[in-house]
Amino acid sequence: MSGKYQTLDVNEEAQPLEFKSFLGQPDAAVEPAPAATSSRRGYTTDRPVSTSFWQVEHYQKWFDVDTNTVLMRCLMSMYPIDSHLTGPEGPDLYGPFWTLTTLILALFVSSSLASSIASYLSSEPTDYNWTLLSVAVGLIYIYGLAVPTGIWAVLQWSGVQECSVVECLSIWGYGMTVWIPTALLCIIPVPLLRWGLTLLAALISLAFIIRNIYPILATAESKSVRLFVIVFIVLHLGVALSLKIVFFSYYVAKPIG
Repeated sequence: MSGKYQTLDVNEEAQPLEFKSFLGQPDAAVEPAPAATSSRRGYTTDRPVSTSFWQVEHYQKWFDVDTNTVLMRCLMSMYPIDSHLTGPEGPDLYGPFWTLTTLILALFVSSSLASSIASYLSSEPTDYNWTLLSVAVGLIYIYGLAVPTGIWAVLQWSGVQECSVVECLSIWGYGMTVWIPTALLCIIPVPLLRWGLTLLAALISLAFIIRNIYPILATAESKSVRLFVIVFIVLHLGVALSLKIVFFSYYVAKPIG
C-alpha cells in the first residue's frame, strides 16, 4: 500500500526490544565486610564486624547464634574428652549469659529445697535465706564474667594476641554448665554424695576450661605464661569449694538427749 500510510508485514521477523539505561554506569558492587576468623580455633563467621563500640549492632553479632549450637556446646562442655569450642559460628555470648543466669537460679532453688528437706527431717523450723540469691549472683557473675575478662587483659599484657575477650567469656560461661545438674542433684541430703558430685563437677568444668585455654597459652613466646594454668586450677577449685560450703551444707540434725 502506497501513500502516507504503510502496512506492517506480519511475516516480517519481529525485532527484540532493547532497553537502554540513561542513569549512567552502576556503582561497583560493595564488597562485604571481612569475616571474623581465627586460624587457631578453626572457625570462620560471615557476620560483619561493627566499627562503633557504642552501637548495639557491635554486640549483636555475639548473640546471633543458633539454639541448636548453644545446646550442643552445653552438652559438649560436660564431655571433657573432646569438649572444645569449634565450629563456623565462633564464640558467642548468648549461651554463656543464660548458662550463668540459669546456674544462679538453680543454686538458689536447690539450696532452698535442700534446707527445707533437712528441716523437715530434723523437725526444726526453717526459713528461706534470700541472702543466698545475692551471694549466688555475686559469686557466679564475678567468676563467669569478671575473672575471664581479667584473664584476657593479663594475656594481652603478656603478649598473647590469639585470644579475644569474647572467647574467654565463652569458655568460662560454657564451662559452668555442668554445675546446673549438679546443683539439682545436690538436693539429696547425703553428705558423701554431695561431696562426690561437687568434685566430679569441678573436674569436668576444669577439664573443659583447660582444654580450651591451654592452646591459647601455648601461642605465647614465653613458656612461663603456661604456668597460668596453675592459677586457673587453684581459682576454680576454690570456687567449687565455695559452692559446696555456701549452698549445700544442710544436713539432717538429730536431736540430742
